[in-house]
Amino acid sequence: MSNLIEQSYELAKQKYAALGVDVEKALAKMDQIKISLHCWQGDDVGGFESENKELTGGIQSTGNYPGKARNAEELRQDLEKAFSLIPGPKKLNLHAIYLENGGEFVDRDQIEPKHFANWVAWAKEQDIGLDFNPTLFSHEKLDNGLSLSHPDKGIRDFWIEHVKRSRRISEYFGRELGQPSVMNIWMPDGFKDIPADRLGPRKLLKESLDICLEEKLDPKCHLDAVESKVFGIGSESYVVGSHEFYMGYAMESKTLLCLDAGHFHPTEVISNKISALSLFVDQLLLHVSRPVRWDSDHVVLLDDELMAIAQEIVRHDLLDRVHIGLDFFDGSINRIAAWAIGTRNMRKALLLALLEPKAELFATEKSFDLTKRLALLEELKSYPWQAIWDHYCEKNNIAVGLDWLDEVKQYENDVLSKRG
Repeated sequence: MSNLIEQSYELAKQKYAALGVDVEKALAKMDQIKISLHCWQGDDVGGFESENKELTGGIQSTGNYPGKARNAEELRQDLEKAFSLIPGPKKLNLHAIYLENGGEFVDRDQIEPKHFANWVAWAKEQDIGLDFNPTLFSHEKLDNGLSLSHPDKGIRDFWIEHVKRSRRISEYFGRELGQPSVMNIWMPDGFKDIPADRLGPRKLLKESLDICLEEKLDPKCHLDAVESKVFGIGSESYVVGSHEFYMGYAMESKTLLCLDAGHFHPTEVISNKISALSLFVDQLLLHVSRPVRWDSDHVVLLDDELMAIAQEIVRHDLLDRVHIGLDFFDGSINRIAAWAIGTRNMRKALLLALLEPKAELFATEKSFDLTKRLALLEELKSYPWQAIWDHYCEKNNIAVGLDWLDEVKQYENDVLSKRG
């Protein structure tokens, strides 16, 4: 460890100790927090189901930066590079369209664990867990923008079978890797214009979900989550799976509730929902993204909302009840850099939250010393957390500062530029 980084770290430790913060304990907690990276950043949500698959269901990735992954081997290679730039425990979140079918088309209602065996073997090599998602978009049976809420029973049955098979694949992940796979169910069902019947599709969606989840799976291997959205491209006026629908469904069915940072009104934030929902649902799943005027899935910044999300989790001792996943896809910049920037920012936000003098902050609030509360929170913004972050990276053999960018540029020159 370099002398300068170690000296800065020791000085920072002393400064935080004066506030009653044990930096070593904070870093020990950091080493217990898993962040689930999303595979779809690496290929712009294309997947490997078939070539030239058109994105539908309101999904849109912009940009044409060279070198995107064209197959599972290239995607795993890129992920390994990204992992080498990010400190701390990780998982990988897979969508069903990232199966390996040996060149033969396998429809969504026919997928099996064997189509993901290579991913499991790779995850064991990387010592990471896997999460999963059924893919209820970019398919001809997303008919008129509807899947599980479609009035045609045949279409609903197709998607129900897909979700059922996805759950078994998720359980397979958990059983093989010795940690739960969180499987998140999201579908884009909705209407562009105002519907006459808002209730009917929601009844059908509830019935479909009940059938999807009727098989009891081992929670040590598999956890179900459901995810809402306020609107999407092509469903601007009505989304079947609204926040209210899924909040009620999660409480009734005892599933996890997924909060996506981009799936609410532009003036809403998910940080403010975490503590409220923690009183009513056992576990939450987060999809941490950054909306710009809409659910645009930009790379997350170390901004106020990201820090507030981390603070809510840490301040209220919810680390064992909140699963942190990322969800952004930017094809306009180097895709590996996007993973590195976004995930490092998520972990930085967690570090900042872990370095807060929580007991003192809570005490000042309970005594209504609101002046001191404000002064403390503002002063903490300029405390030397960066020195602790640099120490954490170096301790984990991860590039410090912007050195990781040099590694990305070299990888781009050696690998990505040769993909054509």
